[in-house]
Amino acid sequence: MVRRTKADALATRDKLLDAAELLFAERGVSRTSLNDIAVAAGTTRGAIYWHFQDKAALFNAMMERVTLPLEDTLACAGQASDDDTPTAPLERMRSAFLNALHKTVHDTQTRRVFDIATHKVEYVAEMLDVRDRHLKARDKCVAMTRAGLLQAARLGDVKLPMPAITAAHGLHALIDGLIQNWLLAPEAFDLEAAGRQSFDAYIGGLGFTWANARAPRRAAAAPVTAA
Repeated sequence: MVRRTKADALATRDKLLDAAELLFAERGVSRTSLNDIAVAAGTTRGAIYWHFQDKAALFNAMMERVTLPLEDTLACAGQASDDDTPTAPLERMRSAFLNALHKTVHDTQTRRVFDIATHKVEYVAEMLDVRDRHLKARDKCVAMTRAGLLQAARLGDVKLPMPAITAAHGLHALIDGLIQNWLLAPEAFDLEAAGRQSFDAYIGGLGFTWANARAPRRAAAAPVTAA
């Protein structure tokens, strides 16, 4: 009996999150009430408050279903290993970012939730907790990126042209900006190809030399002609 009750509770929680996700995507977060979510899930408002303190808690739980795997993937970027090559941290970081882009393009749920989080939520009133979670996730991502860049710089004897934290913020803004702009118009460009090329160019610009990096090229000198 206890097992069945726990299973029913988890099933109800999943129904609520599924309903919230679809309604948020269709109407936006501010225009979706808890009662709307309860009706769509075939439950009551009481069921929502049994599982979630408020709309922000429900929203954050919805986010964690798709973003935590991406955050966990990036966590390995800054983890050192005894047999690391100079480019190993960069390869791990590249793989983590490209995995995020791949899931955005090919996983319907990931794309929908990212679109909600970037374009369909307002950080006001009760949703300020959502802003706090967003900032914590961003800071965690930037910190792991910074650790990976520092490790790669140390192993490759590279002097970064800017503080590592600044470089990490720039790289995060680059990838995050590509995702946000692609979500606005997926037909406008190939997100995965743009992500690969942008990451490689950015890493090359930081002074790293590796298989995928492309250091900035100097413009060719104009030919000298006789007076």
